[in-house]
Amino acid sequence: MSFSIGSVGRSGGPGNALRSLANEKEGRAFDPHVTRRLLAFLRPHATKMVLAFVLMLVATALTLAVPYLMKVAIDGAIVAKDAAGLRRISLLMAAAFVGLYISTAGQRYLLSWVGQRVLATLRSRLVEHLQRLSLGYHDKHIIGVTISRVISDVAVINELLSQGLITLVGDVLVLVGTVAVMLAMSPRLALITFSVIPLMLIATKLFSSRAKSAFRETRRSVAAIVGALAEDLTGMRVIQAFAQEDETQRRFAKVNGANREAHVGAMSLSFVFLPTMDFLGILSTGVVLWFGGRAVAADELSLGIVVAFLAYVSRFFQPVQELSQLYTTMQQAMAGGERVLELLDTVPEVPEPETPVEMPPIRGRIELDQVDFAYNPETEVLHDVSLVIEAGQMVALVGPTGAGKSSIANLVGRYYDVTSGAVCIDGIDIRTVTQQSLRRQMGLVSQEPFLFPGTVADNIRFGRPDADQKDVEAAARMSNAHDFIVDLPKGYATEIVEGGVNLSVGQRQLICIARAVLADPRILVMDEATASVDTVTEALIQEALDRLLSRRTSVVIAHRLSTIRNADVICAIQDGKIVEKGRHSELLALDGVYKNLYERQFINATDYS
Repeated sequence: MSFSIGSVGRSGGPGNALRSLANEKEGRAFDPHVTRRLLAFLRPHATKMVLAFVLMLVATALTLAVPYLMKVAIDGAIVAKDAAGLRRISLLMAAAFVGLYISTAGQRYLLSWVGQRVLATLRSRLVEHLQRLSLGYHDKHIIGVTISRVISDVAVINELLSQGLITLVGDVLVLVGTVAVMLAMSPRLALITFSVIPLMLIATKLFSSRAKSAFRETRRSVAAIVGALAEDLTGMRVIQAFAQEDETQRRFAKVNGANREAHVGAMSLSFVFLPTMDFLGILSTGVVLWFGGRAVAADELSLGIVVAFLAYVSRFFQPVQELSQLYTTMQQAMAGGERVLELLDTVPEVPEPETPVEMPPIRGRIELDQVDFAYNPETEVLHDVSLVIEAGQMVALVGPTGAGKSSIANLVGRYYDVTSGAVCIDGIDIRTVTQQSLRRQMGLVSQEPFLFPGTVADNIRFGRPDADQKDVEAAARMSNAHDFIVDLPKGYATEIVEGGVNLSVGQRQLICIARAVLADPRILVMDEATASVDTVTEALIQEALDRLLSRRTSVVIAHRLSTIRNADVICAIQDGKIVEKGRHSELLALDGVYKNLYERQFINATDYS
């Protein structure tokens, strides 16, 4: 059993990701509560949003003015052969086009500026909150789905907040203005032209209803394909070891095919809808030409009005298409907003105290007083555990997998809270102090060494970012890491490749030990640090650990019992209870659980002393 600080294995995989997305709510096109809370992220940028709104009004007015100027030019200057008047109207139209360009460009710039800042703010807020959430939350939620909240959901929310709302208002104004101007110029021709609107509304309704489920299916298929790819890449060693490349490819091809079909289905709707709207636009143009042309021939309308009508018809269908697509965006944004707000509203299972108090400098005495603990209400993991670890003692926890060793270590660091009882350090209930002030004085060396992107030196100083190079090298020497580090291509400046694959497991572990040495914790929680290394590296690691454990309180989860013979106290744990406690020789003399574990590892041993 390894010391867990947020396992992903309990809920990972593309199948679970797909089921999680399948259970999501569809989302309404408009949710006042969600909208109100999301709009709060625009408040710091209110000035720029107002300016963008003003520019949108200017662009809308100019969009409506250009066809009318065409009507004035034809019916006035051209019919009257007024060259000066035509020149003035031409200059006005040129100015209108320049103004339309400037206002549209300015509006887009401002909306993009605001959008990127809202995007960054929302993501930063989410990441900050995710770091405050307890490990229990991350144990129960799929990493891929959580990432989709931060990336995909925030992106569609940002699209609505920064672009969608002003686009919505602008398109509505263009539609209303177009209808008003057309009715003012010729009510009869306008009503005839609008006869295609019912067909347009039917097409839009059909598209919106089907697009909702179609694009939702594409999101599900993308989640499945990303999950499958991540799983295959992570397990590539096992795939190749068992020569299962063909079977893995077959499974991936099935998921990939489903993703292709989902996207083809979604795109097919667009390929039908957009030509349908184009057809209706052409139909409207034909209606205007037929009825408008007959009216001009009968001297019932001027030629300028018909030309203006043709221009307005071409402008009428663009906002309709944008609004139909915006409807889908709003549905996605409402659903995404609900999920993001739900995440932001999630209360940490391990809360900070109501009156925050800093943990004073730790001496290192740990006491577990009648502790019960369960990860979920159905299954209790620890039962009535009482244990006192004096300052400076090394206490080893041994027992079969699932006995509760890692749970005790998790409780000491307050990654989880006890169900009942208390965990105290130096007589202080750790629930009464801030988590950061507690963990700043604690260290962790886990079974699976984890290194972050960055240099070797950056990883060593991770727990003490202000440490200088001299301190970094001293910690590396103490942990037996200095010699191999200086042999790396760039020494301490060598960049760690993702996953630390440019270093051996033993080298990564020595760097992790150096990280703990530099942080100089008063309490150290240590999983079996030599489980996956060769005997030479094991000796180096064990020597470094002996130095690290000196003069500090340590809780060691032991797998190789040979490494904890000299522990001050060994606790044998079984079924969530401490069943034996004492030194190595004392527990062997009891002829109980510990001796049974020891003999299983050293079946041929003849000396237990």
